[in-house]
Amino acid sequence: MRVLVVEDFEILARTIGTGLRREGMAVDVVLDGDDALEHLAVTRYDVVVLDRDLPGTHGDDVCRRIVAAHQGSRVLMLTASSTVKDRVDGLGLGADDYLPKPFDFAELVARIRALARRPTTLVPPVLECADLTLDAGRRVASRGGRRLDLSPKEFAVLECLLAAAGRPVPTEELLERVWDEAADPFTTAVKTTIRRLRAKLGDPPVVHTVREGGYRIGEP
Repeated sequence: MRVLVVEDFEILARTIGTGLRREGMAVDVVLDGDDALEHLAVTRYDVVVLDRDLPGTHGDDVCRRIVAAHQGSRVLMLTASSTVKDRVDGLGLGADDYLPKPFDFAELVARIRALARRPTTLVPPVLECADLTLDAGRRVASRGGRRLDLSPKEFAVLECLLAAAGRPVPTEELLERVWDEAADPFTTAVKTTIRRLRAKLGDPPVVHTVREGGYRIGEP
């Protein structure tokens, strides 16, 4: 899951980013509306956690731009105001959800995951291929009835491959969807994660390398 956190209070922004990364999400953090629009122009995010009162381009305008772009990014709007009118106004701008500050971090995570399960292209909550099953909501993966002990990155890579439904997923796409903007494009992180994932999945091999095409799950 790729998430953009847009929050001008830097301590809160960095804290949210760190916490979401620990939950296995790829997170970019920006502190104003202008920087948010620059990121949105080059990266497709599953969820944008958007503070409403931002310096530069106001959060309301950022939300309008996201909705107008029709890229499928879901917007979770944050605000210090908790009045019904503010919630109605925020949702009226096209935000998908609204969370007043202060909030419980566990609720923030739950809301982000709920939004990510509502993509423009419908992806089943439980992904399957032969004896391999992944439940995105419960964060559980198993093969042949055996629960897999996967790291957050391994789980995210497996989810991307299963969601592709047999389509080869390029290394660049995995790097963009599972890691964040701090990732070195020349890193071996994807290859290393795939190797560990294959070892945990066991035999017969289910993750196949596609020449000049990345990786896919299914028949070789």
